[in-house]
Amino acid sequence: MTQATQAQRLRKTALAMMLAVAPSAFAYDLVIMNGRVMDPETGLDKITNVAVDQGQIVKITDESLEGDKVIDASGLVVAPGFIDTHSHVVAIPIMQKLHLRSGVTTPLALEVGAYPIKNWYNRLEGRSQTNFGASVSAAGIRTKVLNSKYNTRTGTMINDIFDAEETKASGVSGAALHDIADGDQIEQITAMVDQELKAGGLGIGVPVGYMSKAATTVETKEWQRLAGEYGVPSYLHGRFSSELPPTSGLLGIEEMLSGVGIYGGGLLVQHMHQQTLAETPAALKMLDDARGKGYKVMAEIYPYNFGATIAAADYLDPANYQRNMNRDYSDIIETATKKPLTKERYEQLLKEDPGASVMFYGATNEELKDALAHNTTIVGSDAFPLMKSDGMMAYSWSTPYEDLQGHPRAAGTQARVLKMVREDNLMPLMLAISKMTYMPAKFLEENGIEQMSSKGRIQVGADADITLFDPATVTDNATLEQPGLPSTGIPYVVVNGTVVVEDSVVLKDVYPGQAVRNQIAE
Repeated sequence: MTQATQAQRLRKTALAMMLAVAPSAFAYDLVIMNGRVMDPETGLDKITNVAVDQGQIVKITDESLEGDKVIDASGLVVAPGFIDTHSHVVAIPIMQKLHLRSGVTTPLALEVGAYPIKNWYNRLEGRSQTNFGASVSAAGIRTKVLNSKYNTRTGTMINDIFDAEETKASGVSGAALHDIADGDQIEQITAMVDQELKAGGLGIGVPVGYMSKAATTVETKEWQRLAGEYGVPSYLHGRFSSELPPTSGLLGIEEMLSGVGIYGGGLLVQHMHQQTLAETPAALKMLDDARGKGYKVMAEIYPYNFGATIAAADYLDPANYQRNMNRDYSDIIETATKKPLTKERYEQLLKEDPGASVMFYGATNEELKDALAHNTTIVGSDAFPLMKSDGMMAYSWSTPYEDLQGHPRAAGTQARVLKMVREDNLMPLMLAISKMTYMPAKFLEENGIEQMSSKGRIQVGADADITLFDPATVTDNATLEQPGLPSTGIPYVVVNGTVVVEDSVVLKDVYPGQAVRNQIAE
């Protein structure tokens, strides 16, 4: 039982004693009445009532229910809490607020991950409004091995790079991005990844697209070997973002997929459409064919045709971005100024500020929509830290939404998908919900993350992670100009039985989030 659940039970008992009645007279902690309950695993789709007690769904019935708290969900869909398999901001309070406003109850840091994993989890225990979990950061470990001065306080390279204070304190460098490890260093990196998996990491983050000329295939195959040994996934940002030879995005996926075939383990290809572009249909068929042969593989898509990264990202090099991605300097936007780059400004950033935040166009809208609607893809946001108007990274829970700068996917992804379902008739609503709940939960469950068997579902016995939204009005509001505006049409969000968003307001100092870890024993 979590601290939040224990507190609920104590309050219930105390109130009952005051009223001189038995605690059971209050029936349930939370009751959701008259909502359209949609469960992707069973196909349940009906107006009915849901009872929650001690952090779990305990009853789904047409009978009238009584509870300590009652939500009238008339006109709302009652869905499993959304699971985001691609967040870089799980541990940042203001970003948790934005996740919650878009219905996300379980954001996971999987692409880059965390290192050291125990420190990262410890920072969030009892202090998280959402559930939380992270993969082992191969990039963080590479940095430590190649730069002994690197000592992170946050446990995430992303925070260390974008937060000026943490950059100075951690001694972070670009060693992981540009240094080639020798044989002894590869052995050390591999051993450290092994130990981090035993500490609970949700597989291995493989952002080799940022280390395309540094991390060798000798390293990546070792990471997949470990994934196979422990029955967990790797999470891939592929080596190439391109639709042309010799460095096509398809080839980057094949690099890790071959390791799955040899060693086992799972593979989630993250934001695949931004790497495979016009080759995305072929990439999707390849993964579907691999699944048909028993491979545990999946592709993830976010609902935007532009991404966010740093100016020095390998794939933005003109030789690749212009020739292989069919784009130009003007398709890259400097986040701080909102202006398209020129050749001169791009080269200036590389020289003076290679870690500068930029946004860039990749896949076309048609490629994006086709990939998003494909029946086997899932949704992830790739939520990146947002900056404040003073140029500092936004961290504080009370940061004004209007003061944020960056990519709107951090605030709008899930609501944007639901809006596209309504306005573009992109796919059935049940499939869209499944892509954000049951499908990612099932993938992780089948890849060694046993806790996910009770998430992504509205069923008796499931964790009470629940998102209520209005299918007629739900929408993203975040834009390039105002990327921190929260989504609307999602008035209630419940995490482990505790209401965290009520009447579209994130409640302060409510921390029901629980850790999601693998079950590997030391």
